[in-house]
Amino acid sequence: MADKKLKPGWKVWRFDQIATNVNVRIDNPSESGMDHYVGLEHLDPDSLRIRRWGSPDDVEATKLVFKKGDIIFGRRRAYQRKLGVAEFDGICSAHAMVLRAKPDAVLPEFLPFFMHSDLFMNRAVEISVGSLSPTINWKTLAVQEFALPPLEEQQRLVDVLQAIEHTKEAHHNIRQGADQLVRSMLSELLNGDWPVVELGSVVHETQYGLSINAGPDGQYPMLRMMNIENGLCVENDIKYVNLTEKDFEAYRLVHGDVLFNRTNSYELVGRTGVYELEGDHVFASYLVRIKTNKEKLEPKFLTLYLNSDFGRRQVLAYATKAVSQANVNASNLLRVRLPLPPLEMQQKVLDDIARAKSAEDAVVARYSLLDGMKKRFLTGNAEGAGGI
Repeated sequence: MADKKLKPGWKVWRFDQIATNVNVRIDNPSESGMDHYVGLEHLDPDSLRIRRWGSPDDVEATKLVFKKGDIIFGRRRAYQRKLGVAEFDGICSAHAMVLRAKPDAVLPEFLPFFMHSDLFMNRAVEISVGSLSPTINWKTLAVQEFALPPLEEQQRLVDVLQAIEHTKEAHHNIRQGADQLVRSMLSELLNGDWPVVELGSVVHETQYGLSINAGPDGQYPMLRMMNIENGLCVENDIKYVNLTEKDFEAYRLVHGDVLFNRTNSYELVGRTGVYELEGDHVFASYLVRIKTNKEKLEPKFLTLYLNSDFGRRQVLAYATKAVSQANVNASNLLRVRLPLPPLEMQQKVLDDIARAKSAEDAVVARYSLLDGMKKRFLTGNAEGAGGI
């Protein structure tokens, strides 16, 4: 990297001049004397905050020791962008690196932001080795060169980036609170003193979808499992089929139909959405159409219930289970039991949850905006400097 390309005061460093690879190993985690274990599963992509952890008693094999303030960087599958700053002492997965800033070159507060930049993360992906589980070797990372601003400029950047990060954390907490509010409202309703009925008693009809191959061209768009998201039918990756007029009329969806994903992995079976799309759509064979008795059961209330933890437990209780998949046929689906509040109560909770979800969506949008602002700020300060 030529010095003439650098901003005044910037300097090129090898990564081992910026950070120390702390390679303190412990063979028996349960005897580590630590209270926290951080695995790669505990690190959230694109978040410096470690919000979850496990116990050393729950894991075996060699782990790495980290101290408060160290950076835990997921060196396996670096494209997942998993990196967190420890707020406590503990042990972590050996598939991570424990890194500690060298303060003569980089402020400890600045290093994690630098490592979250696209320039660093893209380089980390480039130097990873292996096809199934690409991993970074320290010797390769150590010799990578990066341009950094002087310490005074790093401090200015840290002040701005920490302010953005604190605001993001506040928005994350609001989002978590909104999600908990929705769960609480639903729990309170479902635990009320309502009659419990079998779904079949409040459903007019169930119907399996079309067993026909769909493609990129055709007369009619056909909804599949991936077209159900957040309780609604959506037009993602739409495929098409050709049908006779008779078959089209037999499988044509109308507003208020509920689509239930009857077979897939345990995480996806039972995914349910209400059809409210414009235009003419039909549906695939592994979906079941449910037409509710709308004088007793709001379609969106049924969807809310079947997608909830309460409803999923009911669905899986009637599923035929294989090693990695489950299947719920239409007959068993109709045996699923649900609390049945009056229609006005169903609508009230739907309206309350819609308001909470709207607030949550606004927070999510604001969070994404802040994340984009952070990335643009890092990129803008890297222009003409060889990158940060």
